[in-house]
Amino acid sequence: MNTILTTHPDAKSDALTPAQRKAMFAATLGTMVEWADWLIYATLSSVFSRQFFPSSDPAVSLLSSFAVFAVGFLMRPIGGAVLGAYGDRHGRKKGLTLSITLMALGSFIIAFCPGYASIGLAAPVILIIARLLQGFSAGGEFGSASTFLIETASPRRRAFAGSWQHFAVNAGVLVAAMIGFLLTSVFDDATMAAWGWRVGFAVAGLMGFVALWVRLAVDETQAFKRSAAREREHHNPLRSMLKEHPKAALRVICIAMAGNLLNYLWLVHFPTYVHLKTGLPLREAFTASGISIVVSLVLIPLVGMLADRIGRKPVLMMFAGGSALFAYPGLNLLSNDFWTDTLLVTIGMALVTGFSATCAAVMAEQFPAKVRVTGVALPYAISVTLFGGTAPYIMTAMTNAGHSGLIWVYVAGISLVGFVVYATMPETKGKELD
Repeated sequence: MNTILTTHPDAKSDALTPAQRKAMFAATLGTMVEWADWLIYATLSSVFSRQFFPSSDPAVSLLSSFAVFAVGFLMRPIGGAVLGAYGDRHGRKKGLTLSITLMALGSFIIAFCPGYASIGLAAPVILIIARLLQGFSAGGEFGSASTFLIETASPRRRAFAGSWQHFAVNAGVLVAAMIGFLLTSVFDDATMAAWGWRVGFAVAGLMGFVALWVRLAVDETQAFKRSAAREREHHNPLRSMLKEHPKAALRVICIAMAGNLLNYLWLVHFPTYVHLKTGLPLREAFTASGISIVVSLVLIPLVGMLADRIGRKPVLMMFAGGSALFAYPGLNLLSNDFWTDTLLVTIGMALVTGFSATCAAVMAEQFPAKVRVTGVALPYAISVTLFGGTAPYIMTAMTNAGHSGLIWVYVAGISLVGFVVYATMPETKGKELD
């Protein structure tokens, strides 16, 4: 039975109703599973890369698999535009159910796709198609889920509600890392390379259908219902967003760029990066990453509450400034020592929580309800593509070229640009939303 959200923006209402909590749980669980599906590729790429890209040099195979990882990001702006407009016209719930279905389908395709040795060039082609499908899905997921969470919350708890978006993202990475850890613990290297990695994609795909069932059990937000009742059929969300809110769209791209780069550095790419750079065993790298993610899961809702109290700008500025200062020691002190690397990745993740806890709220607060999903989804997807999807490839290429010592310059530079953006943008805490 569907649950109807009866909340209306009320500046004096802070408590979450049972219906709001149920809706937030559905959005959070779905995003967690969707990101586990999306990121299991990066988690297992060093294991299965030669199945699709055979080469005498393992680094070449890995670079090829990372190139496919980046190719998946090319579809994210398209998914953001198409699924974002779909969510603005037909509902946040429908957008969320469609995105999780497409993501799970992509995982199943990869799980059961024969390797290069069996079907030749068709293998990497199918892999690319599956990643394009998943990229399309991921492009729409963030905007729909962020908007759903923000519109569900009471006005003075929007950052807290929105913080569960990246809580879910980080939890999804943790799920992917746990799958990688368990598989590498159960199977030896030869079994993992032969077929063990397929289990990870199959499990992720199955979880997607569980999340779909949960999302089908909640109703649409009242903000969408009010907006849809006014102009459902004669409204083009993409055109309206580009024509009426271009500055807000550009601002979202800039708000997200440092966060996307740092998230993909510490949250996604770290196990592979530290394994290649220092020789730390992959299982230990997964464990270090898992510890840092658990710490971030504790911090994210707390930082979200802080952003509701002191504002979005101070929290974001602390994230960007701290990340710029930490770039050099964080990347250059990595060694083949589990506890040192765990401490460094945990500090990096703690800093990124300043972005993770606030970005959904501050981006959704840039737009009116009629274009809110599109306004978040498309610009955010562009930013992810430019600064997140390319990060593993750029860092691996720089490492293989002998320039790993300069990666910190790139990271610090983007962080400083983000600091300037945060310092000069308008504060949206307390802004009235339709």
